[in-house]
Amino acid sequence: MSLLEVSNLRVEFPTLDGIVTAVDGISFKVEKGETLAIVGESGCGKSVSNLALMGLLPKRGSKVSGSAKFYLGPDTNELINLPEEKIQKIRGNRISMIFQDPMSSLHPFFTIGDQLIEAHQIHNSVNKEESTRKAIELLKKVGISEPELRMKSFPHQFSGGMRQRVMIAMALINQPELLIADEPTTALDVTVQAQILKLLKDLQQEMQMAIILISHDLGVVAGAADRVNVMYAGKLVETAKVNDLFAKPMMPYTSGLLASIPKPDSEVNRLSVIPGQPPSLLNVPKGCAFHPRCSFLDRVIGGPNLCKEKEPELIEKESGHFARCHLESHVVLKK
Repeated sequence: MSLLEVSNLRVEFPTLDGIVTAVDGISFKVEKGETLAIVGESGCGKSVSNLALMGLLPKRGSKVSGSAKFYLGPDTNELINLPEEKIQKIRGNRISMIFQDPMSSLHPFFTIGDQLIEAHQIHNSVNKEESTRKAIELLKKVGISEPELRMKSFPHQFSGGMRQRVMIAMALINQPELLIADEPTTALDVTVQAQILKLLKDLQQEMQMAIILISHDLGVVAGAADRVNVMYAGKLVETAKVNDLFAKPMMPYTSGLLASIPKPDSEVNRLSVIPGQPPSLLNVPKGCAFHPRCSFLDRVIGGPNLCKEKEPELIEKESGHFARCHLESHVVLKK
């Protein structure tokens, strides 16, 4: 049995111009102890889908439907539209989330120690001394030197990388079964990025937890993920084991993302780019949403009009490798 099973998740936002469907019926599973990466350009629905799982979208300004079953031993929790008092017992406890910007996620008026202690006491009936001990222990685990002293520091007294380590400590202080990491290396330099990703991997093995890693950068997830979900215009367009996806992408959008990764041994002076822009979610193109940007239309059996008129289904092209594309699986997606 999977740890998390998401089925036909849909998120809509009503606007003055119409309904924005930010997440359009995606389904996926997360197994115990694995890392599932969700990748795609900004606005494709990566973060929104996981905010919906956490119950963090505004109730009045959004409509969430579908199912997300979270399995904890003999208990099954349906996360979608779970009452606030029930989701609060799971959020930050059994499921935790690291947000993109640690500076805006940490309260500027409270010390690091106060915030860690509060995160622990909300879900545990223990005294402050026990929560303080736990907070210091987590700061040590995430590589904060002199944790007893740094407990008294404020967020602005830490560097970006150190604030991200604090956010990881806060997310893991209650030993969750699932950690959602939303762009955890954004705005960090390359060296610090590698340190944060290694830290997450080490802590994952120690705590035996699953991770959903959200990123726009396939280069970041290459060495961190077990499986990859690729999203475009609110839909899941490809999913496979990470090695299979990198070796043989089966959707032109995925191929374009892979081609844009800088290669140190390459003699090319310019990076490859995907032409055009992602579509407006108020006016998604008919057929395959990617077809206005696709350079493989002439290789589709049935001709370009098939992509322009008929939306492809997400089907299994090879064992464990699913793609939403009219191209045959033997077509090599290289420019």
